[in-house]
Amino acid sequence: MEIRNATTEDLHAIAAVEAACFPAAEAATAEEFAGRLAHYASHFWLLLEQGKLVAFVDGFCTDTPDLTDEMYADAALHDENGAWQMIFGVNTLPGCRRRGYAGLLLQRAIADARAQGRKGLVLTCKEKLLYYYAKFGFVNEGVSASTHGGVVWYQMRLRF
Repeated sequence: MEIRNATTEDLHAIAAVEAACFPAAEAATAEEFAGRLAHYASHFWLLLEQGKLVAFVDGFCTDTPDLTDEMYADAALHDENGAWQMIFGVNTLPGCRRRGYAGLLLQRAIADARAQGRKGLVLTCKEKLLYYYAKFGFVNEGVSASTHGGVVWYQMRLRF
């Protein structure tokens, strides 16, 4: 098992994992990931098993305290010196779930954000995952203004 940051060469593998994890209305496209990788590849945490991508976490940094739909669409909004590490996606291939991979990646993202002097991390999730993210110290702040993919999202925040 290897955990590392992404490069542009990972684009197709990242897009394939995303497509396997989310419905089309919620999944980022390869084109969107290309923009994200161009702006903040070092804020993608990849987990590979025998050289194959099986899980990843990604998101950018910003001084804006709440995660907005605009952030998903515009990678240029990334601010390397931003106070908050946003998490846009936590992805594990369906056949590789329940092995702790997402947790390992979240712990790495949390550690990196802390080492970089951020205020904390922000993510949105569906109601059924509130308990999962709470295990890492994220606190539910209620229903998010995000309507990404036509879904009800809850905003969660981990403060340092």
